[in-house]
Amino acid sequence: MAAASPSSISFFSSTIFLSNPKPSHTKLHFLKPQPHPRLRASTTIHSELTTLPVLSFEGNQVGSATLNLKSAPPDTARAVVHRGLTTDLTNRRRGTASTLTRAEVRGGGQKPYPQKKTGRARRGSQRTPLRPGGGVIFGPKPKDWSVKINKKEKKLAISTAISSALESTVVIEDFDNKFEKPKTTEFIAMMKRLGLDPKKKSMFLMTEVSDNVRLSSRNVGTLKMLTPRTLNLFDILDAQNLVLTKGAVEFLNDRYGLLSEEDEEEDELEEGEDADEG
Repeated sequence: MAAASPSSISFFSSTIFLSNPKPSHTKLHFLKPQPHPRLRASTTIHSELTTLPVLSFEGNQVGSATLNLKSAPPDTARAVVHRGLTTDLTNRRRGTASTLTRAEVRGGGQKPYPQKKTGRARRGSQRTPLRPGGGVIFGPKPKDWSVKINKKEKKLAISTAISSALESTVVIEDFDNKFEKPKTTEFIAMMKRLGLDPKKKSMFLMTEVSDNVRLSSRNVGTLKMLTPRTLNLFDILDAQNLVLTKGAVEFLNDRYGLLSEEDEEEDELEEGEDADEG
């Protein structure tokens, strides 16, 4: 996946980085390092129960779905999401840039010409950085840019970002079997029935993406089709509209809910380790 430049991030769907709820093309300053606010004892992770209407493939309301996701306290939400985003972007860096120093370039084993009587500058080697083809001074070398982030902190950043974008979130029934063959015009027509503008950035989260759906949507440049395996914080914040299937809603509640199964297992392991140490 080709990463977009940080300057192209819109964040229209997220209220964390906006002072007003209306979208505005303002310069973003959240990528600048900021001191992390200290967590007070009174600030705890909370969850807000949200009910969203479920739309059919034709765009009619056929039911409702409930999202119950973890959310960081308002005074620390910005810092949590900022750390999760900058960590993801930093970990994408391959760190394979490399240059040769004067000790590593080829040639230059002997003095090019005599020291005196030539009228030229003194030259001891052709590998000097002052000559074309010579070594590079303080050039880049392979480096590991990876930054560690706790698993629970990363999950909290994703769930907080999704919770802040619920105002622009649409839930739709599974539509894998609705596309008998790849057809981009049919996919765009479905987006319009859901009230989505194909010219605005949208992110679809589905548990499984069939070949016909993938081929029908790949020519829409403003659309990202994600699965639980490829879900990431950047695409959530970069989208102006989030579209979730009913299966995706169940996945989000199970993984990012207040009482998710993974958290219960981790808490049991931590309690067991504390008991062993005691």
